[in-house]
Amino acid sequence: MAEFRKLTAVPRPSVDYTSRAYWAGTIKMSLSKFFILRVLHDRPMHGYDIARAVELTTNGCCSPTEGTIYPVLREFEEGGYVTVESSVVSGRPRKTYTLTEKGREAFRVGVEAWLEVTQVLTETGQVVERKGGGGGCCG
Repeated sequence: MAEFRKLTAVPRPSVDYTSRAYWAGTIKMSLSKFFILRVLHDRPMHGYDIARAVELTTNGCCSPTEGTIYPVLREFEEGGYVTVESSVVSGRPRKTYTLTEKGREAFRVGVEAWLEVTQVLTETGQVVERKGGGGGCCG
């Protein structure tokens, strides 16, 4: 007879929702996809250029790593939001990512959604300020 062991759930560490680092990480993770679309809206780019452009566009508030950029770009490619052209530059393979019309539409919809959220956040921030809360960047 097979022996069965009782499986016990491993407790997950609790999330500290009062931590600024938690909220900054959550916000930055959400914004990464949006800002990748944003910089590709300007022109086709290589992965490294995308990361630097996002960092410049956000004044350093969002600094995606290769571990963030390339999975998102693969997801965008699979969904038809970007096309990829491979080339060799100085003996090294390079991929250039270009936003498709579907990608441009995704960016437009994203802008509309973020503007709605921003308005609500601004109104919420005004309530917090009236009660003596803080301000500043998410970082």
